[in-house]
Amino acid sequence: SVALRLLFVAAAIRLPLVAVVSSTVVSRAMVPAIFVFGDSTADVGNNNYLPGTSARADFPHNGVDFPGGEPTGRFSNGLIGADFLAVHMGFSGSPPPYLSLVAGSGEALGNSTTKKPVAADASMRGASFSSGGSGVLDSTGDTINMTKQIEYFSDLKDQMLSARLGAFGASAFLSKSIFLISAGSNDAIDFFSQDTSPDSTALQQFREAVVSTYDSHVKTLYNLGARKFAVIDVAPIGCCPYWRSRNPAGECVEPLNRLAKSLNDGIRDLFAGLISEMQGMEYAIGSAYELVSSIVEDPQSAGLTELKSACCGGGGRFNADGGCTPSAGYCGNRGKFLFWDFLHPTQATSRLAGRAFYDGPARFVGPITFRQLAEA
Repeated sequence: SVALRLLFVAAAIRLPLVAVVSSTVVSRAMVPAIFVFGDSTADVGNNNYLPGTSARADFPHNGVDFPGGEPTGRFSNGLIGADFLAVHMGFSGSPPPYLSLVAGSGEALGNSTTKKPVAADASMRGASFSSGGSGVLDSTGDTINMTKQIEYFSDLKDQMLSARLGAFGASAFLSKSIFLISAGSNDAIDFFSQDTSPDSTALQQFREAVVSTYDSHVKTLYNLGARKFAVIDVAPIGCCPYWRSRNPAGECVEPLNRLAKSLNDGIRDLFAGLISEMQGMEYAIGSAYELVSSIVEDPQSAGLTELKSACCGGGGRFNADGGCTPSAGYCGNRGKFLFWDFLHPTQATSRLAGRAFYDGPARFVGPITFRQLAEA
């Protein structure tokens, strides 16, 4: 598509790989801070601090293309979408993982009785609360659920923002900041894994549970001071190498994609309704679903050539027999792959997503762009 080709050119020319990624600002930021919530599509290292979870990426070959070649906990060969979006907004990358700011407090071990003051300067740029494996529903996964992520944000607000800026100053600061949410994929995967052919009643009940819980999370954040919501919807997860490998035909698992699309429709309707009842709220939804679909339809315009196989994996069909571990093989032409491992996108795909959601056409982001949301 022409839109995709223009995106690819814009991403390649206007956003070279960031030399250093940290919480520091590299130019005048468009917003005071970015606060990130969600799953492994946005986790930048919180799960590194969780003992016993398998949902981690703080080992090779993850991070092979990250500045310094270090695995950071990002489920990627390099930068993720949250990094590129933050760079577009004038930061040098995603804000730091919250648990890195309170490391040693007992918080990372799930013990909230001992609290260490948050590293104030770092968290003035925002923080990422995202946790790989989590979902919109608190019953999804066994990592940092969304309710806990929002509790952590509330702690940060009380300990640092309000203490430093005062109640009025913190309110003004948060009202201009971006609240990025990327969640829902794991809810869909968990539901589908338990029942690959659910009836319409089960589907409707699941969608209503996810949407009503999403509604509750957004209202909690709003009551804590959030006003600008940047939402990323659920990708066509049935096209991931893992799910393709489970399909005898090797094609996308369409019932899972339809489930993702149904959730996305519910989330879109939710936000369209919320904006009329929550004064001062603004939002933009970046469609991972439409972006990945457009790449699959026209990979040449996106500059990608391998859409089905994981770059890093344990062999087998679509290199999806295992995750990206230190003993796994990985590809050399990572810039040509849609998928890094059997579930997650490459840095190249994330770069396209960052551009599409920040300033792309209406197919990929609406009702306004993330750029317009930041400037509002």
